[in-house]
Amino acid sequence: MADIFEEVEEQLRSDRYITMVRKGWPFAAGAAGLALAVALGLWGWDQYQSSIQAKASESYAHGLEALSRGDKAAALLAFDSVAQSGPRGYRALALMQEGAARLDEKKTVEAIALFDQAASIAPDKVLADNAHLKAALAAMEAGQPLPQVEARLTPLQAADRPFRIMAREALAMARLSAGKTTEARADFTALSLSADATETARARAQAALALIDSGAAASLPAVLKAAHNLPEPALPASPLLAGPAADPAGAQ
Repeated sequence: MADIFEEVEEQLRSDRYITMVRKGWPFAAGAAGLALAVALGLWGWDQYQSSIQAKASESYAHGLEALSRGDKAAALLAFDSVAQSGPRGYRALALMQEGAARLDEKKTVEAIALFDQAASIAPDKVLADNAHLKAALAAMEAGQPLPQVEARLTPLQAADRPFRIMAREALAMARLSAGKTTEARADFTALSLSADATETARARAQAALALIDSGAAASLPAVLKAAHNLPEPALPASPLLAGPAADPAGAQ
């Protein structure tokens, strides 16, 4: 009799298990299908991103190649294509190339806007600060007021910023050009003593200090203003300005 009860209980357990499986398998199948769909989606997205990256790299390389042979129109066409639809790193690089072209055409306001746009979408600090520095140098070239130039360059001098030495040197020159000799001297002194600065940068700072101490720097603003007002000489179009180097390999 006990064996019969055990057989009945075993059968009941088996029936309950089968019932649970019957009720649960649609959910398990759905979960497995969802996992497969997610995996396939991620794979497809990765493939799509890789194709975009490869296309942008190729277009950017074509732009550089056209630039090297002096075909500015073809270069800008390639850069514009990358700037419109490439990954963020390549878009930033392409926008900087377009900004350099505007500088070459003396369209400084447009150049600054392009550099600012590049900085806003750059995927890392190196590329972003590269664009920020280009915009600041363009602002200096355009003769924008010193407070505007200072606002651009001062944040770039922080200890963790990749172009801090170049930014400090540019700011010192901007202050010297604006007649702020005392402030400029302090900047150049700091540069001449900076362990982070290259030997060349320290040498330039020492030369600037010698210029200031000799009194010759007092006439610099007037000289720069006069030079800025001179008519442009009739020269062939120069290649696009590259500015501080940016490695396309890091444009992810």
